[in-house]
Amino acid sequence: MTVLPTALDASAPEYAANRENMLGKLGELTAEQDKALLGGGQKYLDRHRGRGKLLARERIELLLDPDTPFLELSPLAAWGSDFAVGASLVTGIGTVEGVECLITANDPTVRGGASNPWSLKKALRANEIAFANRLPCISLVESGGADLPSQKEIFIPGGAIFRDLTRLSAAGIPTIAVVFGNSTAGGAYVPGMSDHVIMVKERSKVFLGGPPLVKMATGEESDDESLGGAEMHARTSGLADYFALDEPDALRRARRVVARLNHRKAYADPAPAEPPAYDPEELLGIVPGDLKTPFDPREVVARLVDGSDFDEFKPLYGPSLVTGWARLHGYPIGVLANAQGVLFSAESQKAAQFIQLANQRDIPLVFLHNTTGYMVGSRYEQGGIIKHGAMMINAVSNSKVPHLSVLMGASYGAGHYGMCGRAYEPRFLFAWPSAKSAVMGPQQLAGVMSIVMRESAAAKGRPFDQAAEEQDAALRAMVEQQIESESLPMFLSGRLYDDGVIDPRDTRTVLGMSLSAIHTAPVEGARGGFGVFRM
Repeated sequence: MTVLPTALDASAPEYAANRENMLGKLGELTAEQDKALLGGGQKYLDRHRGRGKLLARERIELLLDPDTPFLELSPLAAWGSDFAVGASLVTGIGTVEGVECLITANDPTVRGGASNPWSLKKALRANEIAFANRLPCISLVESGGADLPSQKEIFIPGGAIFRDLTRLSAAGIPTIAVVFGNSTAGGAYVPGMSDHVIMVKERSKVFLGGPPLVKMATGEESDDESLGGAEMHARTSGLADYFALDEPDALRRARRVVARLNHRKAYADPAPAEPPAYDPEELLGIVPGDLKTPFDPREVVARLVDGSDFDEFKPLYGPSLVTGWARLHGYPIGVLANAQGVLFSAESQKAAQFIQLANQRDIPLVFLHNTTGYMVGSRYEQGGIIKHGAMMINAVSNSKVPHLSVLMGASYGAGHYGMCGRAYEPRFLFAWPSAKSAVMGPQQLAGVMSIVMRESAAAKGRPFDQAAEEQDAALRAMVEQQIESESLPMFLSGRLYDDGVIDPRDTRTVLGMSLSAIHTAPVEGARGGFGVFRM
């Protein structure tokens, strides 16, 4: 074994400062995530419970196998918007009857579970994950349909929800709907397009138009039960495949449906997993509070991979990017981790070769981000940094093995692309609370704008006087503040640019669950087809 050594000193003042900074950020994160747990607020939680109903996460807990984890995805969706944190929807991956499933659950305490623009983005991301990894989909439904004041942003793109359900089914990926309450208008098509449908006695209401709409449209007098109740759909319309007596019974029946799916993982059982040789608790003190201060990503790798066993690839070439082979929870992985922040030509070429090798061996890739981007300057432009950076991005773009990305520190500029940022479709992307991502750092961006203003004034023959200096200083401060706030992980997670902001200590578990989900589908690399590499 090639066990990584460690130089981390947990008694050093720098470590203590880093740890304290990370714990402060984790406290802020927890406070925001707690808002999602509160749903629509205590008043609506109490009202929901008073009706004898379970909360969304309680339904998920009863559905899952006992004492198994649930990897919640996008819990901060809609953060910083006018909508509730969490976007009235819970999504994630959990194990039901031994089968890993993608689970979605409407939160009816938030505007009756109505779907807003961020709910839609979150649901579509969940479907994308299910399709890529061939995970059975279980929808725990209780929603009044679209949030009508937002219909202009929901109606047209929202049809993709139903398209996805039919495509999942056509691909042989099971879809199951458990209806606990209203499933109205467009929402009626969720059970309508699912392979298996379970409804709850005197609770489920599935109809395209409720009694008021029916009366307006046709003049017909009707009631909820005769129009769309569970018993009617079980006895008359045939929409319900199973008629449950109450919510626990519905979830028990859902478990039995999954047990009979005969759904199998494509990958054999992973190798036995040995824990890292070093304490994952120490991950809290590795990333500096000031991201301009470099850190050794091998210290992170040593606390993530099995046995801290890591075979580094080209260790002496392109040292600003660490690449190598390891296992994580028994699954083989290739790791690309930024060391000193900047990517040079050598690092770019090294990455492209490593990605090709991973594709030849059908090995998933884990990208650990801490990059300020590709190096600039006349020396590096003349040395071919554009074509070499393009080579790395080409390799990432056309790689077929699954990618997982973790933003640990900076993830700026085209370096974010080369390290498989969101636009490059990693199977999963998570961020630490210490992460920042933008076109460039706040100070650099503000400085560039200042230089442009000064050059523009000089070109027009205008002096850059005291008033201009004051205006420039005010603009720089405003831009720095804006970019800083827009580069923070909660802001980006609220827009679903990642799948969740995680505690660094949970990274091994989160990556392990992600790798297990990935291996439900075949893992096959590209054999060529990388496009033209400019040499």
